[in-house]
Amino acid sequence: MPYEPIRLGHLNQMLSKLREAIYEPIAKLNVTAWVTPEPVSFEERMSGQKITLSQGERWGELWDCAWFCFTGSIPPSGSDAKVVLLLDVNGELCLVDHEGTPVQGLTTINSEFEFTLGLPGKRVVELDHSSIKLAEGAFELWADAGNNDLFGKYQGGTVKEAVIAICHEDIRSLYYDTEVLLETAEHLPADTARREKILQSLYNVSLILTEFTPDRIHRAKGLLNEQLSFRGGDSVMNISAVGHAHIDLAWLWPIRETIRKGARTFSTVLRMMERYPDYVFGASQPQLYDWMKEHYPKLYDQIKERVQEGRWEPQGAMWVESDTNVPGGESLVRQILYGKRYFQQEFGMEMKSLWMPDVFGYSASLPQLLKKSGVDYMMTQKLSWSEYNRHPHHSFLWEGIDGSSVLTHMPPEDTYNSPAAPRSIAKAEREYLDKNVSNHALMLFGIGDGGGGPGEEHLERLEREKNLLGLAPVVQEPSWRFFERLNEERERFQTWRGELYLEKHQGTLTSQARSKRYNRKMEKALRELEFAAVLANRIGKSYPAETLETIWKEVLLYQFHDILPGSSIKRVYDESLIRYEELLQQTEAMITETYGYLADHISSSEAEPYGVVVFNSLPWEREEWLHIDGRWCKVQVPSMGYTVVSDYGNQGVEREVASSIEIDSETLDSGFHVTAKERSIENDILIVKFDQNGGITSILDKLEAREVMQGQRGNDLRVYHDEGDAWDFRHDYSAQAGMPLILNDIRELRDGPRIGLVFDYSYGESTLTQTVTLTEGSRRIDFETSADWRENGKMLRTSFPVNIRTDQVHCEIQFGSLSRPTHRNTMWDFAKDEICAHQWVDLSEPDYGVALLNDCKYGHRAINNVLDLHLLRSSSYPDPVADRAEHQFTYSLYPHQGNHVQAEIYRRGNELNIPLRLSSLSAPSTDVSEEKLPYTKAFLQPDHPHIMVESVKKAEDSNDIIVRLYETSGTQVKTKLSIGWNAAEVWEVDLMENNISTLELQNQSDVVLSFTPFEIISLRLKG
Repeated sequence: MPYEPIRLGHLNQMLSKLREAIYEPIAKLNVTAWVTPEPVSFEERMSGQKITLSQGERWGELWDCAWFCFTGSIPPSGSDAKVVLLLDVNGELCLVDHEGTPVQGLTTINSEFEFTLGLPGKRVVELDHSSIKLAEGAFELWADAGNNDLFGKYQGGTVKEAVIAICHEDIRSLYYDTEVLLETAEHLPADTARREKILQSLYNVSLILTEFTPDRIHRAKGLLNEQLSFRGGDSVMNISAVGHAHIDLAWLWPIRETIRKGARTFSTVLRMMERYPDYVFGASQPQLYDWMKEHYPKLYDQIKERVQEGRWEPQGAMWVESDTNVPGGESLVRQILYGKRYFQQEFGMEMKSLWMPDVFGYSASLPQLLKKSGVDYMMTQKLSWSEYNRHPHHSFLWEGIDGSSVLTHMPPEDTYNSPAAPRSIAKAEREYLDKNVSNHALMLFGIGDGGGGPGEEHLERLEREKNLLGLAPVVQEPSWRFFERLNEERERFQTWRGELYLEKHQGTLTSQARSKRYNRKMEKALRELEFAAVLANRIGKSYPAETLETIWKEVLLYQFHDILPGSSIKRVYDESLIRYEELLQQTEAMITETYGYLADHISSSEAEPYGVVVFNSLPWEREEWLHIDGRWCKVQVPSMGYTVVSDYGNQGVEREVASSIEIDSETLDSGFHVTAKERSIENDILIVKFDQNGGITSILDKLEAREVMQGQRGNDLRVYHDEGDAWDFRHDYSAQAGMPLILNDIRELRDGPRIGLVFDYSYGESTLTQTVTLTEGSRRIDFETSADWRENGKMLRTSFPVNIRTDQVHCEIQFGSLSRPTHRNTMWDFAKDEICAHQWVDLSEPDYGVALLNDCKYGHRAINNVLDLHLLRSSSYPDPVADRAEHQFTYSLYPHQGNHVQAEIYRRGNELNIPLRLSSLSAPSTDVSEEKLPYTKAFLQPDHPHIMVESVKKAEDSNDIIVRLYETSGTQVKTKLSIGWNAAEVWEVDLMENNISTLELQNQSDVVLSFTPFEIISLRLKG
């Protein structure tokens, strides 16, 4: 007779019945809560509104907090059984001990999550921990609650479950046996002997389990143990599994809730480690650890113990899992510097990998930053989200713009939320793109994004999957061991050169424009402050190292990949914008005070008192018009130094013209070569003409006798429909012509050497005022813009069709530039429609080009001959009022001779973003003991035009000075760096400020440096 057909649906029904039978409620708990709008400490836990609750009763609104007290007694029916508590308050809970130290985190089973990866809820509390006070069967348990699920959603705010239950351990164990074997069979090829034998055993078990009696459970478990005992033997692929809880430091919840998420997640990890001796867990982001150290010091001590034991792995080399498109180069250096130093100082561990599972694309500057920081590996998975093209590798060598490379791995399961189930292992083996050359893959298991981490289900599965026949073997181990094994296969892997562009989330280059502006302004202000503080420190002023580190770390926090990209909820920006403004004011005040200190030390014998000192922090001489005390002066300031402008003209400029041109701002002096006629402005280099609606119809380069524009109108401000969220807008947004702004008024601006037109526009509920100016002697056309933006579901862009034919657009990125195609020949080109650039993009022919500069924008488009800049967008999720606010920004068009290298466009971008600084020259000091400065001085000056000094700062662990330079053009150059003070020694150092080699000093003030293309060189200058 034939065998009985085995139906998987029937076996899954059996599995569901087993799961439902694990816990048997036997009594209700008494529930009292003290509700507050914001978290309060354990000591103040009864300061809120007291309410007594029963199951189903509501306790608060979204983001409310509460201290819960659960009390009860174990009834006689549970005296000889394993008793647990089942708790679910439709939010997140953190159980604490009698001192308020976190013990275990719980999350509502209603949490939103991708259920194909697993169930996110944690509700089971075992009664064998010291946090629960037991006295003759009675207990009291305190818990800190947040009225939000894992992903910041409000699930009703009610007590869903609060009971004492018996845990039937034999059923629980049988459930996981059944689950693992059933799923293993489902992922084995049809008609194989292994699959059929597993299914037959499960079918036989289903016949036994007509009742869940101890005897039947025992017999069923015996049948399944036979199948679980089959070992896999030799394997061509091995999987390294590490527990993970990717925690977004802000996203659909505020930063304050992240701190509590960390406590809930990390305390759960510690409890699971007590139950599962093989469990290895890893977590990144020193910022998160530092919050634990500050807010939960005893919990932090427990974490440190597990780190020393080797079962808890600090991961990653950055302070936070930062966005890498928008932050500046020095910000990325500081992310690594502070991140690696923290783990070294706290745990004595050297971080060798960059941990970036969820970042929205990866700058081609990163490989060099990593290699020069002692970081050899990188882990991510986000490229699996690309929409048009599949990245061809999971394991590969990633090579940056300078030629540095790092070994990169993407877990082939394409998630950092692995359920660690048989389907996970099967997918990893099936999908691993490099399995032909590699024997190793990484699995990150647990509940992430909103935290929570691995639950018992992950660890129970892994216990059964170690070397189970039909699955690749899995071992729990830290990721550093995995990378060491993968590195042994290094020579087999292919190389990917250039950026790792994510074909998704291009909206994050523009969303939350105010945050991006503040980030740019803070980066430039911190650069200025550190330079000024180094100079002032050399003549006696204390260097504000502690304050600078504190400010830097907060700026780095806001560069987290769901804050700076603009993809968090409104509250995150309500809070961070206030802090940005406070940080910028603090930093600017310190700059003013520090430059004032320097001005007070300028020698009175060589300068007139009561003048103005002009400081230049850029490494080339600058000649610019400045408005000083009611007059316009053309000032020449040396490289990374200063000069004095007195009442008698600019004494720091040796050329006659520099001191001869000054004018009252109220006077229209014909000596300025700037004029304005109806709808046109002109200086000595350019003539710019406008149409009736304010668009540019012509830009004539008089020196080159060349028309810059081609065809359509330039500075074409248009509004497009944008129904996307903060991450994405439609790729085909430009298929329909955008809507022009309405021009309401034009007026002239005349201000000394500046000439311009002021345009007042409106659109819908929004207004925009733009001042378009030319300055004498400058090729830069500035578009100074103020916008009161009130639109919903709209984006604002500007476009410049220029008279240039080229297949490449050059884009500034951190520590260099990148070329991207202006055509759409392939799907790879098509996917890169929106591109990231920092201070400039440029289209050039060999002898002429046009650059588009900006002071706080990142989203660009370059197709054929059109340069396009994304100015504002107002999406409605997750922040329903994103960018409905007042904005200020400036962009500039810069026509030039030669290509972007010959025209030194990197300098033009920096000059727009880093203005000259002024400080009043006060009465001379009579203290003869004070060191005096000359009336003009250059402190640092490279003699090659392609070298940029990115940073000047005090060393982290000494009074030495760190100078960071890089090559900007992509060529090999040699330069002499002149140092404006006597240096005893000069060392080349890595980005962690470790000495590499000593360099020869010439005349105690010059050092010769050789750069390869886009190379970063950091120097240590000793006293």
